[in-house]
Amino acid sequence: MNVGARFGLVHCAVAAGAVLLSGCTDVEKALNRGGDTPCNEYVTQDQDTKRVTITKFVKQQTGEKNEPSGTVVDATLISVDLLCGAQRNSETPIKNADVAGIFMNK
Repeated sequence: MNVGARFGLVHCAVAAGAVLLSGCTDVEKALNRGGDTPCNEYVTQDQDTKRVTITKFVKQQTGEKNEPSGTVVDATLISVDLLCGAQRNSETPIKNADVAGIFMNK
Protein backbone atom coordinates (compact mmCIF):
# COMPACT_ATOMS: atom_id res chain seq x y z
CA MET A 1 0.00 0.00 0.00
CA ASN A 2 1.43 3.37 -0.95
CA VAL A 3 1.84 6.32 1.40
CA GLY A 4 -1.11 8.23 -0.09
CA ALA A 5 -3.48 5.30 0.49
CA ARG A 6 -2.29 4.90 4.10
CA PHE A 7 -2.67 8.62 4.68
CA GLY A 8 -6.25 8.43 3.35
CA LEU A 9 -7.08 5.44 5.58
CA VAL A 10 -5.71 7.21 8.65
CA HIS A 11 -7.84 10.28 7.92
CA CYS A 12 -10.93 8.11 7.44
CA ALA A 13 -10.29 6.35 10.74
CA VAL A 14 -9.80 9.66 12.56
CA ALA A 15 -12.97 11.09 11.02
CA ALA A 16 -14.97 7.99 11.97
CA GLY A 17 -13.65 8.18 15.52
CA ALA A 18 -14.61 11.85 15.76
CA VAL A 19 -18.16 11.08 14.60
CA LEU A 20 -18.48 8.31 17.16
CA LEU A 21 -17.12 10.48 19.97
CA SER A 22 -19.33 13.45 19.12
CA GLY A 23 -22.39 11.18 19.27
CA CYS A 24 -21.60 10.02 22.80
CA THR A 25 -23.32 13.00 24.38
CA ASP A 26 -26.53 12.35 22.42
CA VAL A 27 -26.40 8.64 23.25
CA GLU A 28 -25.72 9.44 26.90
CA LYS A 29 -28.74 11.77 26.96
CA ALA A 30 -30.94 9.14 25.31
CA LEU A 31 -29.89 6.40 27.73
CA ASN A 32 -30.17 8.64 30.81
CA ARG A 33 -33.07 7.47 33.01
CA GLY A 34 -33.94 10.89 34.42
CA GLY A 35 -36.27 10.48 37.43
CA ASP A 36 -35.74 6.70 37.50
CA THR A 37 -32.03 7.15 38.24
CA PRO A 38 -31.34 5.72 41.72
CA CYS A 39 -29.80 8.09 44.26
CA ASN A 40 -26.67 5.95 44.63
CA GLU A 41 -25.98 6.35 40.91
CA TYR A 42 -26.96 10.03 40.83
CA VAL A 43 -24.56 11.08 43.61
CA THR A 44 -21.60 9.59 41.68
CA GLN A 45 -22.35 11.49 38.46
CA ASP A 46 -20.26 14.48 37.42
CA GLN A 47 -21.97 17.90 37.28
CA ASP A 48 -22.67 17.74 33.54
CA THR A 49 -24.30 14.30 33.80
CA LYS A 50 -26.32 15.43 36.84
CA ARG A 51 -27.58 18.37 34.80
CA VAL A 52 -28.64 16.00 31.99
CA THR A 53 -30.36 13.73 34.55
CA ILE A 54 -32.19 16.60 36.24
CA THR A 55 -33.23 18.17 32.92
CA LYS A 56 -34.71 14.85 31.79
CA PHE A 57 -36.38 14.38 35.20
CA VAL A 58 -38.02 17.83 35.03
CA LYS A 59 -39.23 17.12 31.49
CA GLN A 60 -40.69 13.80 32.67
CA GLN A 61 -42.45 15.50 35.59
CA THR A 62 -43.90 18.34 33.50
CA GLY A 63 -44.56 16.42 30.30
CA GLU A 64 -42.90 19.25 28.37
CA LYS A 65 -40.70 18.58 25.36
CA ASN A 66 -38.99 21.97 25.60
CA GLU A 67 -35.93 22.46 27.75
CA PRO A 68 -36.80 23.69 31.26
CA SER A 69 -35.39 27.02 32.39
CA GLY A 70 -31.95 27.06 33.96
CA THR A 71 -33.46 28.30 37.22
CA VAL A 72 -35.80 25.30 37.45
CA VAL A 73 -32.96 22.88 36.66
CA ASP A 74 -30.64 24.57 39.21
CA ALA A 75 -33.26 24.51 41.99
CA THR A 76 -34.16 20.87 41.28
CA LEU A 77 -30.49 19.90 41.14
CA ILE A 78 -29.86 21.42 44.58
CA SER A 79 -32.92 19.70 46.05
CA VAL A 80 -32.06 16.29 44.61
CA ASP A 81 -28.40 16.65 45.70
CA LEU A 82 -29.53 17.28 49.29
CA LEU A 83 -32.22 14.61 49.36
CA CYS A 84 -30.21 11.88 47.62
CA GLY A 85 -27.17 12.59 49.77
CA ALA A 86 -29.22 11.77 52.86
CA GLN A 87 -31.56 8.95 51.69
CA ARG A 88 -31.32 5.89 53.90
CA ASN A 89 -32.21 3.66 50.93
CA SER A 90 -29.65 4.50 48.27
CA GLU A 91 -31.70 2.63 45.65
CA THR A 92 -34.47 5.26 45.90
CA PRO A 93 -35.08 6.77 42.44
CA ILE A 94 -34.48 10.52 42.41
CA LYS A 95 -38.16 11.07 41.58
CA ASN A 96 -39.04 9.52 44.96
CA ALA A 97 -36.33 11.17 47.04
CA ASP A 98 -37.93 13.19 49.81
CA VAL A 99 -37.46 14.31 53.40
CA ALA A 100 -39.21 11.21 54.82
CA GLY A 101 -36.59 9.01 53.08
CA ILE A 102 -33.88 10.66 55.13
CA PHE A 103 -35.35 9.15 58.29
CA MET A 104 -36.87 5.87 57.03
CA ASN A 105 -36.04 3.37 54.32
CA LYS A 106 -38.39 3.94 51.41
